[in-house]
Amino acid sequence: MSEDQKPFNPALVDWAIKIGCLALLVYWSLLLIQPFLTIIVWSVVLSVALYPIFGWLVSRLRLHRVVAAAVITILSLSIVLGPATWLGVSLIASLGSIVDQLNTGALSVPPPPESIKAWPLIGDGIFEFWGLASTNLRAAFAELSPQLKPLGSSLLSVAGSAGINTLQFLAAVVISGFLFVPGPALVDSFKTLSDRIATRRGAEFVDLAGATIRNLARGVIGISLLQALLAGLGLIVVGVPGAGLFSFLALVLGIVQIGASVVIVPVVIWSWLTMPTHTALLFTAYMVPVSLLDNFLRPIVLAHGLKTPMLVILMGVIGGLIVHGLIGLFVGPIVLAIAWELVLAWMREDSESDRSAKA
Repeated sequence: MSEDQKPFNPALVDWAIKIGCLALLVYWSLLLIQPFLTIIVWSVVLSVALYPIFGWLVSRLRLHRVVAAAVITILSLSIVLGPATWLGVSLIASLGSIVDQLNTGALSVPPPPESIKAWPLIGDGIFEFWGLASTNLRAAFAELSPQLKPLGSSLLSVAGSAGINTLQFLAAVVISGFLFVPGPALVDSFKTLSDRIATRRGAEFVDLAGATIRNLARGVIGISLLQALLAGLGLIVVGVPGAGLFSFLALVLGIVQIGASVVIVPVVIWSWLTMPTHTALLFTAYMVPVSLLDNFLRPIVLAHGLKTPMLVILMGVIGGLIVHGLIGLFVGPIVLAIAWELVLAWMREDSESDRSAKA
C-alpha cells in the first residue's frame, strides 16, 4: 500500500448502513401514516386550541380530567354533527341548484350599465363580457372555460370528498379528546425531541408553534367559523337562496381576514328589496351584530395581535382546500403559519448570533 493511499475504514460503512436503514424506516413510516396525516394534524390543532378550556374545566369546575375531556369532545361532536352538517348540506344543495339553473338556462344576468365603458383600461372588456353573459350565459362560460377548468376540477374534487371530510372531522375530534389528559407529558416529550434537533432553542420553537396554533385556531378560524354558522342560521331561517354558499364564502373571507361583511351587507340590502318590511327589519337586526362579531371578539382573543401576514394565510387556505379538501381549509393556514413563524424565529436567532460574534 502506498503512503498516499488511506486505509479502508469499516466504521464508515457501518455508519452508511445505519443511516440507510434509518432513512428507510422513516420513509416507510411516513408512507404508513400518510393517509392519517391530515387527521393527526387537525386533532393536534384542536387539542392545543381547546386545552385552555380543558384546564379551566379541571381547575375551576373541579371536574375529573377524563370527564372534562369527554365534555369538550361531546360538545365538539355536537357542533360538527349539528350546525356544521346542516350548513354543509345547504352548501351542496346551493351548488346543485346553480348547476341545474345553468343547464336549463333559468339563471340570468342583467345587462351591464353603459357607465362601465368609461372605466379606464378594463371598461370595454368587462362591458363586452357582461353583455355576452346577459344574452348567452353558456357562451360566456365557454369563453372562460380554459381558465376555469383547473379550478373547476379542484372544486369538484372538494365537493366529491365532502362525506370523507366529514368523517375526518369526526375522527379528529375524537382523537383530540384522547390527547387532553396526556397533553403535558406529550408536550414535554416533543420538547425533548426538538432539543435534540435544534439544540439551543428547541423548546422555545415548540412553545412558539403552540402559541401560533392557539392564535390562529381561536382568533381567526374559530371566530370565522362561529360567524359563518350564525350567519348561515339567519340566512336559512329567512329563506335566502344559496344560504350554504353564502355561509361558506363568509367563512373563507373571515379566515383570510377580509371579513364576512363583504357577503352579509349585500344580502341585507337584498332583503329590503325583496322581503316584507318587518322580516327585513328583523333580519337586519340579527345580521348586523353577526357581521360585526369578528371586530369585537378578535381583539379580545388576539391580545397581542396576529403577526402572520394575510398572504400566508390566504395561500394556506387555497392550498389546503386543493390538497386536503374542506378539512384543508382549516389545517392549511395553521400549518403554513407555524412554518412562517418558525422560519422567522430561526432567522432572528441567526442574526442575533452574528451580532454577538461581531461584538
